[in-house]
This record gives sequence, structure tokens and C-alpha cells, in this order.
Amino acid sequence: ILARAGREVIGIDTDDAAARNATTALEASTARAVRRERMTEAERRDALARFRTFPDLQAAAEADLVIEVVPEDYDTKCQVFAALDTVVKPDTILATGTNALSVTRLAADSDRPERVLGLHFFNPAPAMKLVEVVSSVLTSPEAVAAVTALAQELGKEPIAVGDRPGFVADGLLFGYLNQAAAMYESRYASREDIDAAMKLGCGLPMGPLALLDLIGVDTARTVLDAMYAESHDRLHAPAPVLRQLSEAGLTGRKAGRGFYTYEAPGSSVTVPDALSPDATGTGASARPVHAVGVAGSGTMASGIAEVFAKAGYATVLAARGEAKAEKAKARVASSLDRSVKKGRLSQEDRDAALARITAAGSLEALAEVDLAVEAVAEHLEVKRQLFAALDKVCKPGAVLATTTSSLPVVACARATSRPQDVIGMHFFNPAPAMKLVEVVRTVLTGDEAHATVREVCAAVRKHPVDCGDRAGFIVNALLFPYLNNAVKMVQEHYASLEDIDAAMKLGGGYPMGPFELLDVVGLDVSLAIEQVLHREFRDPGLAPAPLLEHLVAAGCLGRKTGRGFREYARQ
Repeated sequence: ILARAGREVIGIDTDDAAARNATTALEASTARAVRRERMTEAERRDALARFRTFPDLQAAAEADLVIEVVPEDYDTKCQVFAALDTVVKPDTILATGTNALSVTRLAADSDRPERVLGLHFFNPAPAMKLVEVVSSVLTSPEAVAAVTALAQELGKEPIAVGDRPGFVADGLLFGYLNQAAAMYESRYASREDIDAAMKLGCGLPMGPLALLDLIGVDTARTVLDAMYAESHDRLHAPAPVLRQLSEAGLTGRKAGRGFYTYEAPGSSVTVPDALSPDATGTGASARPVHAVGVAGSGTMASGIAEVFAKAGYATVLAARGEAKAEKAKARVASSLDRSVKKGRLSQEDRDAALARITAAGSLEALAEVDLAVEAVAEHLEVKRQLFAALDKVCKPGAVLATTTSSLPVVACARATSRPQDVIGMHFFNPAPAMKLVEVVRTVLTGDEAHATVREVCAAVRKHPVDCGDRAGFIVNALLFPYLNNAVKMVQEHYASLEDIDAAMKLGGGYPMGPFELLDVVGLDVSLAIEQVLHREFRDPGLAPAPLLEHLVAAGCLGRKTGRGFREYARQ
């Protein structure tokens, strides 16, 4: 980045091989840029001429800025800073690339603490826009201004943050990654299902376990150790599996094996191993499903009915009264019309799908369906009453599914005389667009019901992930603690919500920042899910942030009320 931006760059490494690799990497990356017409051959030659490598820190004597990116170890970094103190000019800025260790501690050990700060680029640095500029209480404003201006000149988007482990992006990211590792370690869900759930349910570029392998399991453990030392929050206490993998040398892609196994050390290509899913399945036979019933009349119910109807299933949309049912079917018609207008669906397919939906004003219409899916209010007693009614109405052998995102599926199952046929089938909103379905087995769910729902998911072109019956399932259990921690950052005046949203989009590749997402989901919905998680796991770190509670109490619920963390124009 620096060499291509016209700066003279001196690379220093005590390992000759590392220095040679750096030169080779720069030659290769600039050659690719020329092939892609992002720079000319003359610009490439100039950039290469501006980069030199040396084996000794004495080469930094005339530098205006020195950035250290040595391993995440205090002793190593302090040795580097102590040596630089004796070499560089009095006004040279010394920047640490740490994402975990205390900038203040490094500055305090330096002879020039006011010139020491953090300059945290994200990997891969040429592609990632975010740079966190980290000040300690000792850092001079002039030094911060100088590196902020440099970052902007490099085409990056710098955000100013204070000195705490993980700063903004990694401070939020690593708690989430740690929880995913713990979820995998507890055998709650497979590594493939955890990663697929977060990619498909949240639009993330990578699943958490694949990302841990990319970052390095040992690096993640170091970051979490530093975070826990300061926060004493159990969410930051490294999951034991991270220690086990690190000590075994299974540190991720760089070692060829971590949570996954790779073709070779450094490769991004995974290969099957002993933990890869068995393609033959459980051996249980799925029951035939020809007709599907959907109970409910809201957005989720109509979306699920659309999914089944488009896949060719005869679909009964049952609501409390004919008028509500017809309104729900009209919502499906509008959605199908939009798909036709966008060229995603032909008029013939639209008409055929709508013709497959029967609107009914009573649950009695579900008597002959093979699969009944409820999508009513997220209230346990309401759902229990509905399942008791479905138990009486639906024929023997019909599978009964709940779309709950936070309530215990087994409580719905116990309201029936056929708990073996009850399962969770958590669609994501909007159901026609979102590819993920969390398939939630209780301790009472039978293999046939499970096999039936997985087969139906494949038929409607959804990706099923298996998990057990506990609060939040996979996605919400990992997503909402992350959102809650973002709220705590704002509450503690550590960073602004604009900087936090920018950090997670630019540094983490998230499609939306946490506060954008909270306002879209609804602060009341988010609070309810966080309360459920806190009740289930009894972890103090999961207690909802008071700021979120206050906004909900004030009626600031997000976009739907015109105000949440931000204000919105009234529709």
C-alpha cells in the first residue's frame, strides 16, 4: 500500500527468507495489478524501486514512521520498541500493528510515549479499507493527526479509537468467534452447520470457524487472552478447544489443519477428514409430503406459504378468519408480482404458485396436510394452544413444525400427544429470499420427522442446518451477544455508533453495521431475544445493555417507529 502510494518503504526482518518472501509477494501482487490494468508497468517498476529490505533495525534511522507487525507478544514488541528508541529521529512516529495488546503499555516502556500509537490495518491490507488509529492517554494529538492523514491519503477509512484489547472491530469480532468455537466444542452443531448458518443467516463472507482458521487459532487465542485479562467477561475467556488446537500445532490454514483440514499448509482449499458429514445421512426414511399447511397470517406465514407453493406443494394458508387468510394470500400475490416484474418468475409460474394456495379461516382446513408449519406470534402460551389444536386436527403421521426463533420447541411438542412428530423449522425473514432453515430437534423428536423436514428443505431449495433445542439456536445465539456488545461500546462512550458500524462493515465484511441491523430487526425484538439468551445461559455477559432497555422503554424501537439508534423519515 505504502510503496504504491509513492512512499519510500524499508522492510526490516531478521529472517532473510521472510525478507525475500516480502519482495516476491510485492512483485507478484504488482504484476497482477498490471494484468488487471489497475497500474501501468512504469508504475509497477517505480513501486518496486521504492521498496528495499534490510536485516537490522538501524535501517529505520531516517524513517518518519515505523510500523511494527511482529508477533503478538509483549516481550518481543517491547524489545523492538526499545531498539527503535536508540535508532530513530526524535520526531519519528512509532506505530504498533497489534490488535490485542495494550498500546499504553508499549508506549510507557518507550522513551517517547507521546509518539507511540496503534495503527491497525486489516488483512488483507491492500483490499480492506478500515484502519483503526489507536491512542493511549500518552499519545500526542499531532501524531494521531499525522497517521490519520496518511491513512486517508492511502485511500483507507481511519477511525479513532481508545486503547482497549481488540479495539472496535476485533473487540466485537473475537467474542463472536469464541462463542462459535465453544458452540462447536459442545457438539451442539457441526462446524459445517455453524459456518453455513452464519453465512446464510447473516450474509457474512465467511463462517466463524473458517475465519478462525484464516486468522490463526493461536492468534485468536492470544487476542482473547488479552481481552479477558481486561474485561473478565466469560464471553472472552478462550474456549478450551482453541488451546487444544494451538498446543497441537493445528493453528488453521497456515498449518494445513485447524477446525478444518486443508490441501496443504497455506492453502484455502479444504479436504474431507474424519469430521466431514456423512453423505448417506441417518438412514431414517422421510415420510412423503404432498400437502403443506401454514398456520398464521403475518409476513412470515405468507412468506413461508409462498416458498412451499413455488416449490409445487399444495399449500393451505390457515388464519383466524377468512378475511385474515385472504389478506395473507393477497400478500403472497403481491410478492409474486414483484418477482415477475423483476424477471425472476414467469407469469405462468406466478399463476400456478398462487393457484396452489388455499386460504382458510380455520385450522380445520389442515386436516389432510402432511406437514403443518406454524408462524404465529412469538408467545409460548399462544404456540402451545395452537399445537394442542393441531394435534387434534392433523392426521396421524403429519409432521408439526414451529418457526419459533427463541422459544423452547419441546414445550410445543409437550402440548401434543405426538412429541416425536414435532420439530423446529426456523425460517429467516424474508422467507422467500433467505436460504437458511434451522432444523431444531428436541430430545423427543423422531428420526423420521427429522428426515422428512430435511428432505422438504431440499425440495424448497433451502439449506438446512441441524441444531438442538436451546435458546437462540445457532444464528441468534451467536448474533445477539455481538449486537449487545456493540451497544455496550456506545454506552461506555468508547466509540460512536457511526464508527462501530463502519468498523464492522469495512473491517469485518459485514453487510450491515450492528446498529443498522438492530434498527431493522427492531429494538424490542432484539431485547426480547437477548433476555431469552440471558435467562437460558445465566451468563452475566449476556445481560441486555441498559441503553437498549432504555430505548425500548422510551418507545424507540427502530425503523418501524421512526427512531431507534438513529432517526428515520416517517413513511
